[in-house]
Amino acid sequence: MTNLTIKQLRYFDALAQHGHFGRAADACAISQPALSMRIKELEEELGTPLVERGPRQLRLTPFGEDFVAKAREVLRGVDELGDLARAAKGRLAGRLRIGVIPTIAPYLLPAIIGRLSLEHDDLDIHVRESLTSKLITELHEGRLDTAILALPISEPAFTEVALFEEDFVLVRPPDDADKPVPDREGLREMRLLLLEEGHCFRDQALSFCNIQSALPRETLDGSSLSTLVQMVGSGIGVTLIPEMAVPVETRATDVSVARFPEPQPTRTIGMIWRRTSPLAGQLREVAEVVRAAAMAGRPANAA
Repeated sequence: MTNLTIKQLRYFDALAQHGHFGRAADACAISQPALSMRIKELEEELGTPLVERGPRQLRLTPFGEDFVAKAREVLRGVDELGDLARAAKGRLAGRLRIGVIPTIAPYLLPAIIGRLSLEHDDLDIHVRESLTSKLITELHEGRLDTAILALPISEPAFTEVALFEEDFVLVRPPDDADKPVPDREGLREMRLLLLEEGHCFRDQALSFCNIQSALPRETLDGSSLSTLVQMVGSGIGVTLIPEMAVPVETRATDVSVARFPEPQPTRTIGMIWRRTSPLAGQLREVAEVVRAAAMAGRPANAA
């Protein structure tokens, strides 16, 4: 019988995630030679290669692909055993791994972490900022406990808790401040600046304007809301941003901000976690902290 250890599985999982011995070693807080040795020992114990080692890149073998999928199931089960013990204490304590999408993280995280740290000083909070698709994958694999993102996700494996609604606002050059706010049809005729492919906020903006992403149009894409607002300040076009981003992103850039007439474009912000998570009760407490932090930071004229 092969004697595998949890540490071996974690090392190989990190290598599969990062695709690079150095980055995987950093993630595991060990040296690269030590990680390479542990993976080699694992391959010898299994009697078959897990990775193809090339001069420039690393690939998992077909067996390695199957092995890491099973290894992640085991690691998820091990983590859930730890979660069961934490849940039995009846209070929020220990490690909490939170995923957040980029159009929320810079604007809401400081308030969330501040409140969680104040109300639950035994929490060890780890934050992962990434796109929705990646957060969902990491939740499935047990690498995150929960994620804060735009709903709906509509996956049976997850519990979804809606926290609040948020409007989108129009950001345009300062010279346009006195012009009428364009409707959807008007926006379609303008150079609309959007986040690059993969951001759910991009899809939401396109949906509001009734624009299909695949259609050619006069636009430029950016990697962040900050980039989009700066491009607007340079007179390149107009953009939509979530209301929570306004104080941060317009602080140092000369732009004008306008609200759309009803019905305004909106998104629903919420939290999701695995239905099987033993921490479900504690995560509902976290959801209430997130809701309170968001409400406290909303402008007085927000709905």
